[in-house]
Amino acid sequence: MELLTIGAFAKASRLSPKALRLYDELDLLPPARVDPDTGYRYYALAQLERARLVAWLRRLGMPLARIRAVCALDPADAAREIRAYWARVEAETAVRRDLAAFLVAELTGEPRGRHTMLELRYAARSDRGHVRPANQDTVYAGRRLLAVADGCGPAGAPASRAAVAALRFLDEAEEPAAGSVLNLLEEAVRGANEAVQDLARAGAGDGDGGQSGTTLTALLWTGSKLALVHIGDSRAYLLRDGGLFRITHDHSVVQSLIDEGRLTQEEAESHPQRALLLKALGTSGAPAVPDLRVREARDGDRYLVCSDGLTRVVPDALIEELLAAEPDPEAAVRSLIGAANAAGGPDNVSCAVADVVESARPAAAVG
Repeated sequence: MELLTIGAFAKASRLSPKALRLYDELDLLPPARVDPDTGYRYYALAQLERARLVAWLRRLGMPLARIRAVCALDPADAAREIRAYWARVEAETAVRRDLAAFLVAELTGEPRGRHTMLELRYAARSDRGHVRPANQDTVYAGRRLLAVADGCGPAGAPASRAAVAALRFLDEAEEPAAGSVLNLLEEAVRGANEAVQDLARAGAGDGDGGQSGTTLTALLWTGSKLALVHIGDSRAYLLRDGGLFRITHDHSVVQSLIDEGRLTQEEAESHPQRALLLKALGTSGAPAVPDLRVREARDGDRYLVCSDGLTRVVPDALIEELLAAEPDPEAAVRSLIGAANAAGGPDNVSCAVADVVESARPAAAVG
């Protein structure tokens, strides 16, 4: 067996000797032979393929523990793991990209002049559906806030109410500067999580048993932008220029499998774990980190925030059709809930619809 010194192997594999020593200590890439007297490491030519794979995965930013797991797999399974890892990186990067764009816009400032004053015209409704014995959803719509929470577990209904109640003050509070709105939302969600956890602890003390929690998806109006906070599998959509766009990403086991290429959208619809969440408010362990974004609003935009009681039984194409057909938010809400119940109403369903419209107030000078 032909052996290479650590220096020659480092050059051939494009890994530094320091990195090779670290990977040896971690049992990720142990040398083929170690001189018992000098401790000098020697590597076999056959190890180059694994070393180059390690180098490439490090360039992707993959953690060493995950690289060790990937290297232990056969090529097909390793390829699936790399695809899954990169899907998660891309999803996280998309969130950071939106935040970066928002920060750049705030730091560079907006054009001075006169701007059209916009406001929200809104409606909200919740329905028990045809199957569930009680409604564990909570929905709210106000002049600045849209929110939907979908509770689960023995205290699901009070959990969803507590989550939305923790954000209600935002509807009446002084309009925040766009640059501080994300901090404000993050603090409000932290309070919502604590409120839901308090309920869960109280339920455990009463002997109710079982874990309770809730999703939370909300939009906060800042005058020209909408700030989004999202955790769980309730959703927010934007209808703009005749097209429907989903602006949230489900925090669910099924969605993660779709992202990783392990499941098709069609297979997801009947998957036995389709209700299992990766993130929710009030669950045990470290507080889940919500998605936070800021979106530019336009006159004519229509936003929908809804629980999964709608999206599990009403396809996006029909949601788009119903949203576009009803000019009034109240009529749109009733139409969407009616469609969910017509499809069997297997779950509670809640919808809040808001239109961005030109205000009757005169435009104000900016700057």
